[in-house]
Amino acid sequence: MTQTLSTKQAPPAPRQAAERRRPPRDWVGIGLWVALAVTALLWFLPLYLMFMTSVKSKPELNALPQWSLPQTWEWGNYASAIEIGDFWVTAGNSLLIAAIKVPLGLAIAAATAFALARIRFRGGRILLMFIAIGSMIPIQIGLGPLFSTMLDLGLLDSRMGLILPYLAFGIPYQVFVLYGFFRGVPDELEESARIDGASTFRIFWQIILPLAKPALAALFVLDFVATWNEYAMATTLLRSQDNWTIPLAVQSFSTQHGTDYGPMNAFIFMSAIPVLIVYLLFQRYFVQGALAGAVKG
Repeated sequence: MTQTLSTKQAPPAPRQAAERRRPPRDWVGIGLWVALAVTALLWFLPLYLMFMTSVKSKPELNALPQWSLPQTWEWGNYASAIEIGDFWVTAGNSLLIAAIKVPLGLAIAAATAFALARIRFRGGRILLMFIAIGSMIPIQIGLGPLFSTMLDLGLLDSRMGLILPYLAFGIPYQVFVLYGFFRGVPDELEESARIDGASTFRIFWQIILPLAKPALAALFVLDFVATWNEYAMATTLLRSQDNWTIPLAVQSFSTQHGTDYGPMNAFIFMSAIPVLIVYLLFQRYFVQGALAGAVKG
C-alpha cells in the first residue's frame, strides 16, 4: 500500500515538466509574420532593382543580372537624369503644389468635419451625404469640364489651376474620414471646455485637433503621396515644361530616353525619395490613424 502511494506521488520527469510549461505555438502569429516578411520583400524588391539599375552602365546592364552589384558604380547616371529630366524644376513644382494643397486641404476638411460632427444644424446629414458622394466620383469623368472651366478662368497651364482641382477632389474623402473620428470624441470633453468658457474655435483648435493628430498624420501621408503621383489632371491642365510635375517628367523621360535605363531609373528613384521621407516622418502616427475614422459615425 505504501509503495503504491509513493509511486502515484512521484514528481514528473524534468522533460515532461518542461513540455507542460512550454506554451503552445501561435501558428496564427507565425503566419502573420511570414506574410509580413513576404509583403516587405515584394515591396522592397522593385526599389532594390531600380537602384541597382540606376548605378550601372549600359554594358553592365547587358552583361550582369539585374539584381547583382555593379562592378563600377555609375553615379553619373544621376547627374544625367537631373540634367535630361530637368529634375529640380519638376520636383520643385510638385513639392510646391503638395506643400500648399495638402495642409490647406486638411485644414478645410478638419473644419468641415468638425462642423458636421459636433455642431447640430438642419441639413447636416444631407450635406454629409453629398460630400460622401463627392468622394466617390472618379477624376476621369471630370477632366473635360475641368479643362473648359480652367480655360474660362484663365488658370490653364498654371500651378494654381492645378491646386484648385486637387483640393476639390481631395477634400470630400478627408471630410468623410475625419467626420467618423470626431464623432468618436466624447461629448464630455466639449461640455467641460464650454463650462470653463471656451469658445467653439478654441475647442476645435486646442482640444479636437490634438486628439485628431493620428488621423491627420495618416491623411497627410496619403494625400501627399496621391498629390505627388497624380498624373491625369496634371497632363490635362499643364502644357509648358516649366510647370510640369514629376509624373509628367517621368512620362516624357521614358518616351524620349526609354533606352537609357540607367538615367531613367535614377530619375524615378530620386522622385520616390520625398515620398519615403514624408512617410518616415509620420510613420509613428500612420498606423494609429489609418483606421482612426473607423469608429462610430
